[in-house]
This record gives sequence, structure tokens and C-alpha cells, in this order.
Amino acid sequence: MFHIFQYQPLRQITQNSLPSMCLKLMLSRHVAFAQIWKSWFSSHSLLGKKNIILMGPPGAGKTTTGRIVGQKLNCRVIDIDDDVLETTWNMSVSEKLQDVGYEEFLEEEGKALLKLSASGSVISLSGSNPMHAAGMQHIKKNGIIVYLDVPTTVIMSRLESKEMGRIVGLSPGISLKDILQFRKQFYKRWFDIRVCGGDLAAEVVAEKVLDAVKRYQDSELETFISTRSSRSGRSTEDSHKLYFSDVVIQGLALDGGLFVPERGLPKFTAEEWQGLIEATYIERAQVILERCIHPADIPASKLAEIIETAYGENFSCSKVAPVRHLAGNQFLLELFHGPTGSFKDFALQLVPHLFAYCIPRSCNYLILVATSGDTGSAVLDGFSRLHDTDKQRIALVNFFPEDGVSPVQKSQMIGCQKENAWSVGVKSDFDFCQTAIKQIFTNSDFTGFLTVEYGTALAAANSINWARLLPQIVYHASAYLDLVHQRIISFGSPVDICIPTGNFGNMLAAFYAKMMGIPIRKCICASNENNVLTDFIRTGVYDLRGRKLISSFSPAVDILKSSNLERYLHLIANEDGQLVTQLFNQLDNEGHFQLQKELLGKLQQDLVAGWCSDEDCLAAIHSVFSTTGYILDTHTAVAKVVADRLQDRTCPIIISSTAHYSKFAPAILRALRIAEINQNPLSQLHLLSSYSALPPIHWGLLETLKKTGNGDHHVCAADMSVLMSHIETLIQNHFM
Repeated sequence: MFHIFQYQPLRQITQNSLPSMCLKLMLSRHVAFAQIWKSWFSSHSLLGKKNIILMGPPGAGKTTTGRIVGQKLNCRVIDIDDDVLETTWNMSVSEKLQDVGYEEFLEEEGKALLKLSASGSVISLSGSNPMHAAGMQHIKKNGIIVYLDVPTTVIMSRLESKEMGRIVGLSPGISLKDILQFRKQFYKRWFDIRVCGGDLAAEVVAEKVLDAVKRYQDSELETFISTRSSRSGRSTEDSHKLYFSDVVIQGLALDGGLFVPERGLPKFTAEEWQGLIEATYIERAQVILERCIHPADIPASKLAEIIETAYGENFSCSKVAPVRHLAGNQFLLELFHGPTGSFKDFALQLVPHLFAYCIPRSCNYLILVATSGDTGSAVLDGFSRLHDTDKQRIALVNFFPEDGVSPVQKSQMIGCQKENAWSVGVKSDFDFCQTAIKQIFTNSDFTGFLTVEYGTALAAANSINWARLLPQIVYHASAYLDLVHQRIISFGSPVDICIPTGNFGNMLAAFYAKMMGIPIRKCICASNENNVLTDFIRTGVYDLRGRKLISSFSPAVDILKSSNLERYLHLIANEDGQLVTQLFNQLDNEGHFQLQKELLGKLQQDLVAGWCSDEDCLAAIHSVFSTTGYILDTHTAVAKVVADRLQDRTCPIIISSTAHYSKFAPAILRALRIAEINQNPLSQLHLLSSYSALPPIHWGLLETLKKTGNGDHHVCAADMSVLMSHIETLIQNHFM
């Protein structure tokens, strides 16, 4: 089973398949698909016997778009209102609605849909068809449902001058806006593909529909490669392809590199981004992630369900990631409203559900995580929220530097342990923990032993996992859209972003958002005294020789080796895997590397960097609280100091507030100049609460500390054999 996990695209595996059979099927599928696709767009073979079914609210343009798509494909076009309902009833839709009333109309409309038999056609549904479950189940069996998702403001503008008698449910007590909002739940239930459109010409929308259907049919386009793979090793007929579901589970490439999409990330047009300005955070996440995750890996309706679960009741703020004005041209992106109070919740409330969906049911999985602080409690909380059946086959162990996190962070990690999730303190620093996990994944003897002996495969949930980055792209994009929605800027106006960063994942996600079309001008990296990343961005020299990790008041960025930097360098080096391999092998073996002048120039076009001392960090917390009544956490304070020094004040700057100050209570109390500080974390939070500051004390953290007290956890030496022994023992205890 381990060989299936390690070498075969998981979405092609059935529970009872054998490796050899799966490999033959995989290869034959690839060859056959390539031959078929050569003539893909030459005729309406795009459809075959399937229908393209256009769904959306009244005024979305289904009828006009359907006619254009039908003309392009030279196939039959069916408009449900005109060609089915009015023909069947021998009266207009508005007359029928007036004659039988709302509920009876829906039932009659559904019955008419149940009688429809068509193939190889373009079908334009009525706006109310999706409200009849049986009718939609019938038509979905032989069709690809395309949701024309048009902003409510555009719909209402279009319908102002049109006859409204055809809109089911419209009455003196119910507004058109209410109806449009109510119907969204039904559209989301049935669609296979979403096509976003603002006030676009029908010809443009039709092209979008055809492109979206092509993508839906051709999952071969969305494969992943390692940052260390050579160009000559790709794209051969017999080469092994990896998809989203594979890289979510595998985590780290076999050659030690990190996975990236072979064809890059999707690009959104300005109109598509503008269509999300009025959307909620969850709606934005659904649209963005649907474009990044192929439906062959996770169907759109399932992905929507996962996103709703992740960002619904688990976040204390209805806006999920609100943007707050701080002072002048500075805005805070508050990323601490999740259950454990840090930006890590955005990925780690989502990734466990993606992981559980993607993995084959016939194997157990142990997730390995290394954390410098906030990841630990976030990943423990996220995986502990899985369904009970998933907990039985998915467990997690979290390694953290025993003496390298704040007391509150440690209490939180211990308190978040559950029956399938444990914390292990390591007598070393974060860099050792992270490097150890990478070495364990590339130790084929050990991973093979675990698979054969215990039927258990290893996986990673650190920021090296591709799935961890995608949710972070969402909140950077959402922050920009919020500024547009608040009329701080107009769409297209640039912003700068400043992020406290050590492992470079959050910064990389912001850069990806820029690549996808968000007008970010400069990405500002903020370091603490462990400023190797700042030095690198300024000089092009990544040098760890003679450097020792310094414990700071901002422990989440107490990092010397920035893992996700590898993905960024691979990107600006035009995907030169050999160069990336050379650089990072030199870093591992000699402790340093230097970028070529050309690459450094590219890097400095995107990134600027600065660092902040502990003293300046505390001073910033005190200054901001004194002038605004708002308490920054220590990491956000680092970013604030760097932003003050590096911004040119010609555009707004969004500072990522990556954690809640409650997690760093001793440092915050010191910054507020409290003379005597009780060492009990719960007492510290109660003292902070007495300040009535903004934001209030974090609800989830307070509850966790009340329940757990000191708690118990494993502690081990900084030794690879000891860590592997711990892993084996945990597997024996949970899965055997």
C-alpha cells in the first residue's frame, strides 16, 4: 500500500486495486486521453452525449449565452422557459405563475424537467429549476452543470427595466435581493463548474463557459512538479504525473523538493476580482479555491461544503479575516479570529478535511508537523475536528522546541491534544524539528517499514504542504477586496503588504495573490533579530555560517531556514530545478549560497525587507496602545516597526496581524509596563482582560487554558533515532 501512496496518482485508485493493475490503468488512461484530446475542439465532441447545462439567477444571461455556446459547438440549444415550459403549458411562464401560485409552479416546473430527454445539447435552465431536487437530479445525470455566478448588484441592475412577473417568489413582502440571496444555496448544491462574470458581454461569458468545460474535461493539465526536478525529466510520455490529491498527501517530493503546479496558478481578470467585491469571505474562498483545485480531485460541491465547515462557526468574527484601519495609511489584516488565535487556523481548519477526502480508505496515515509556535495548536485543533471515522485512520504528532515557544503557546498545544493528536517537545530549536521531518520523509527504509509493519503511511501538514498555502492566498486577496469594498481604494490601485515572516509561507501566498491578479506593489518581509531572510533579500547571500538562533518575543519567526523560499526561487529562476537543487544542496552542505545578479534583481523587484529588535517591538506595542487603545501581538509589532521604516506612504499598506496578543501575554504585559507579572498563563490573561483593550481577549485560548491547566506531553532529545522511535510507538498505540 505504501507504494501506491508514494508513486501513483491517488485519484485513480480504488480501494481494492492492486499496484500493477493501477499502473497499467494509469498509463493507458494517459495515452488514450492524449489521443482523444488532440481533436477536442474540432467539433462538438466536447459534449459527446453529455449536455452543457447553464444554471444561474434570473438575469444571469443563461439564454443568450446558451445560444452562443450552441452556435460555437454546432449543437442543439434548449431554453427551458421558452422551449419546454411554455410549449408544455401552452401559456407564458408569468401567466402560469399567476395562475397556480408559487409552490404549485415549482412542482409543475420540476415535473416538466423530469420529462426532458436530451443529449449533446446546450440547456439553459430557468432561475427556479434548481429549487426542485428531483428535476435537477434527473438532468444532472447526463450533463455538466455550469453556474453563471453574477454579482447581485449586476443582476438587479439588469432586471430594473425587465418584466418581473416571471420571477418565482417575488411579492410585496419579499424583495428581489432577498430572492437572489435565498436561491444561492440551491445553485451551490448542483453545480459542477462555476463561471464568474460581472457586467460582461454574452460572447465573453460564452468563451468562459467553453474554457471552463474544457478544464473540467481535461484534468491532465493540472499536474504538479518538484522544485528540484529537471526540465528534461518532465513531460515524457511515460513520466509519472502527480495531481492535487497526490501532493496533499505526499507533502514533500521524493527528491527533497517542494511541490508546485507545473503550469502555475490560475489568473483572474479584473472583472472576475471585481465580481467578488460584494462577496462574503466564504464565497471568495470558494471561487478562488475552485480555480486552484481541479474538480477531479475534489468536486466543487464537496469543496464548498468543506469551506463552509472550516470558516463557519469555528471563527469568532463573521467577516472571518476583517481589515481594520490602524492609523494613517496603515491597515491591519486580523488573522487571529480562528479557534487557536493565529493565521495558521486559516489553513489548518481546511486542510484536515481536504486530506481526509483525498486519501484512500485502505491505509492509515500519521501526519508529522514541526512548529515554531502557532502551527502546533492550530493543526491539533484542526485534525481533532475530523469526523470520528476519519480520526480512526488519521492521527497526528506535533513536534515543537520544548523551550522555544511562549508559555501560553505551550499550554495551548498541550491543551489541544486529543485522542488522535499529540504534542512532543524536542530539546532543540524549530530548525532541527523541521529538518528532522524532512529527513524522515526521505528515509525510504523507515517509511517503508512503517507501511509494511503497521499499514501506516506518513504525511506532512507543515507549510511545505502545497494545500497549506492556498487558504493563505485567499485572505490576502480578500483583504484587498475589502479595501475596495470600503472605498478606501478603487480596484486597480496598488497596495503594499507587510508580513512578519520566518518560513516565508505567508509571504509566498501574498506573492501568489499578486500573480493571480491582485494589485500588490511591494511585499515587505519583516524579521526579528533572526534576520537571515532580511539579509538575503538585501544582498542575495543566504548565510547560516556562524549564526545561532536567538530566542525572541516573536517566536513564530525565530527561524533561520525558510522552507518556502525554495518555491519562490524556483519561480523566479524560470522553474530551473537543477539550479534550485544546487542552491539548497549547498545550503545543506556548506551553510550558505549566493544568488546570481540577475536573480537578485528579480527578487528585489518583488520584495523588500527589514528587521526589528525586541526592544523596538515592545516599544511599538506600547505606542500603539497608548494612541489607539489597540494591542498588537509581538509579531504584528515587528511588522509595524518594519512598515514604518520602509513604506513610502504613497499607497495603503496592509499589515498582517498574524496572531492574537493573548498568546504572548508576558511580553505584552512587559510592553505595557506592568511591574509584577504572575507566571500563571491564565492569571496573565485575566490581567490583560482588565485593560478592556481592542481586540478583546481571545475566547478560544481562554477556554483552553481554563480546561487544561499544565497537562502532560512527551518530551524527547534532539536525536533522529529517538524521534523515529516516538513515531513508531505512537503508531502502535493508535492504529494497532
